[in-house]
Amino acid sequence: MATRLRWLGHAALHLETDGVNVLIDPFLSGNPKAAAKAEQLSADFILVSHGHADHLGDTIPIAKRTGATVICNYEMSEWLHKQGVAKAHGMQHGGGHDFAFGRCKLTLAFHGSALPDGSYGGNPCGFLLTLKGGAKLYDAADTGLFGDMKLIGEEGIDLAVLPIGDNYTMGPDDAVRAVKLLAPRRVLPIHYNTFPLIEQDAQGWAKRLRKETAAEPVVIQPGEWIAF
Repeated sequence: MATRLRWLGHAALHLETDGVNVLIDPFLSGNPKAAAKAEQLSADFILVSHGHADHLGDTIPIAKRTGATVICNYEMSEWLHKQGVAKAHGMQHGGGHDFAFGRCKLTLAFHGSALPDGSYGGNPCGFLLTLKGGAKLYDAADTGLFGDMKLIGEEGIDLAVLPIGDNYTMGPDDAVRAVKLLAPRRVLPIHYNTFPLIEQDAQGWAKRLRKETAAEPVVIQPGEWIAF
């Protein structure tokens, strides 16, 4: 089963797996690093980690246009229904469910989750995806470092997607510590260089990762793909 992942800038991702299109945190409009426009993207599913505007992003117009199912926490799913999204699948931390692309399990994330209108957005989350071909992708989303990453790593992670921007999420130092807990095969850094406050040297971070861990860092530019 062919699977590839494209970084769309900031924390936005586009996963293609066995003909299924999955968008994650599609913040495109207003994103200075966006590699695509919302109207250019196809989606069967949209995963939203929390309610902040730089992650919820263009979820609503994309879901309405494509008929995609939005996967998120329960509180956000109820709010999305009120915004006219026909298909929103609510979940909670530790719970998993089988979808057309594979299994999705919600993991912890230490962050906020207020929705753009000030509504309560439930608890933020990360995503552990077990794809139909068996590959496992962990998107930590916006989070600080936490010890249970070691338990997530016991699942056997093929690709970990980690924020390195600092200030709002883990910075480079804690992201290295996260890799040591997760022990993934490969790591993709995201959530950096979108704005001046989260500027980071990803290549320098990757060099350090190669020195201190067995993981392979994959540093790409917005719009580029990596294959599983």
